[in-house]
Amino acid sequence: MLMLPLLGTGCDGPLSSLDPASPQASAVADLWWIMLVGSGLVFLLVMTLLTLAFTSARRYLRRPHAIYILGGGLVFPATVLSVLLAYALFTGERLLADPARPAALRVQAMAAQWQWTFRYASGIEMSDRLVLPAGQPVDIAISSQDVIHSFWIPRLGGKIDALPGRIHVMRIISEQVGTYAGACAEFCGLNHAGMYFTVEVVPLAEFETVLRQAMDETRSN
Repeated sequence: MLMLPLLGTGCDGPLSSLDPASPQASAVADLWWIMLVGSGLVFLLVMTLLTLAFTSARRYLRRPHAIYILGGGLVFPATVLSVLLAYALFTGERLLADPARPAALRVQAMAAQWQWTFRYASGIEMSDRLVLPAGQPVDIAISSQDVIHSFWIPRLGGKIDALPGRIHVMRIISEQVGTYAGACAEFCGLNHAGMYFTVEVVPLAEFETVLRQAMDETRSN
């Protein structure tokens, strides 16, 4: 019990997917909690059976072996894993763009060793800095210039691979103004650990102004 507060500190910070700031990230966090609770219940069941087997209460376990083999080894895990798989697939679909509902904004995200380049339809281009309008659906078209990378903004959505020659589209809707951390979640070379980028979610009315200011700052640097 004394270790629980210490373990809880590992769930905090700018790269914590358990502190969601968008509907997509909330879906990922919900899946995590469901899997945690489910695995905890399975662990409790196994420990209970193990305790019964090593105590005088083992008489309650005197059943044909086939019941435990089929029930505990086949039916139970197949049921649990099927439910988790169905929910995970449902959650994954929520992270992808819906072609039938165009987003208000589309941004190209190009990964390369070892930085991210973001291009807007207006021609603005920035490295390792992404500016998004709050409350608006944004489609991020993700690709790679060299090796396999992975686009990840833990507090705004799930992960999706950046592959050379292919474009994967992720939809993000953030209603909370703020600054968020993004990273490459796929080992891509010696400097992989430093392949971070910043996401700034600003009010819709200030989006164009902040975007141009960010571009000017990038050029001046």
